[in-house]
Amino acid sequence: MVGVETVRKLVPGDRQRLLAIGFGLAVIASLVATGAAGASAGVVDPDSNESVSEEAYVEPAPEPGDPYFEAAASDGSWVSYENPRDEYRNPYLGDGSGKVCVTLVNENGDTVVGESVPNTSVTIPTNDVTSWHSKADPMTVQFPMTDHYDRPLDADQFGTSPDVAQGDGYMDSHCIELHGNPEDATIEYGEAQISGENADQIEVAGYIQQVPEGDGWDTDIDPLTAAESYEEAGGGWTYETNASHGQVVVVLQLDGATGDRSDPDGSSGSDPGANETSESPNGGDQQLEGTESGDNDEMPGFGVLGALVALSVAVLARRRG
Repeated sequence: MVGVETVRKLVPGDRQRLLAIGFGLAVIASLVATGAAGASAGVVDPDSNESVSEEAYVEPAPEPGDPYFEAAASDGSWVSYENPRDEYRNPYLGDGSGKVCVTLVNENGDTVVGESVPNTSVTIPTNDVTSWHSKADPMTVQFPMTDHYDRPLDADQFGTSPDVAQGDGYMDSHCIELHGNPEDATIEYGEAQISGENADQIEVAGYIQQVPEGDGWDTDIDPLTAAESYEEAGGGWTYETNASHGQVVVVLQLDGATGDRSDPDGSSGSDPGANETSESPNGGDQQLEGTESGDNDEMPGFGVLGALVALSVAVLARRRG
């Protein structure tokens, strides 16, 4: 490469200055281009900070005329949907009815079906009063629900909408329904147990138990903020006259900070001097620019500075010409 000193020896006078200016412009242009390329490589999609372990599962609630729309109150106070896990006791001993449900949400609180946690299940023990129900004693829900059930979500338990009597018009829970228990029976449930391949990626956020006196399930709640500990929820209910329906929803939430989702080889955090990483849009780890050899010396805003220097040199060249 020809240096500035060589140019001075070969070219006399003002031409040296012009060539030196040209040489400087070429170097600056090269540096600016390099800086621009480095900056573009580090650009992160603004939506990447909102990444979740699993995208929301959106299923509109059945409408009148749909095979899974069961019934609605004439005064608009309630609505019911068909559930393949809805069973009646034989012999029928009374009007005691109820539901045991599971709601799984992602890190943002959106309804999901467990596609990101395959080969995993939640088990909820129930007492022998429910043993006649084929899906109770205990109740087990396998993930992903879409792989194991024709109706993965069968209830709209949360939210409100002016268009529907209860809920927000979107399915959010997987339930079993029991009918025909004595009206003085006590339904009990135990603490939810998560097991399987990805059990460490699901947290039990809590329990929501309601025993409304004839008014139906109150859907105007958020599952995460309404969830309580097992002890606070109650662990069961006893039917009473004019209060012959009760139910519980076990609220589960994906926890992207656990398991091997962001660290497939399990080495994250084991070496204090390891390369710095940042979360990529798909939830994985992505090495930051310039950190591999520790020479992350790029000057912030260099592109602007280089452009100003180049402009100054060009003006000087024009004056001397």
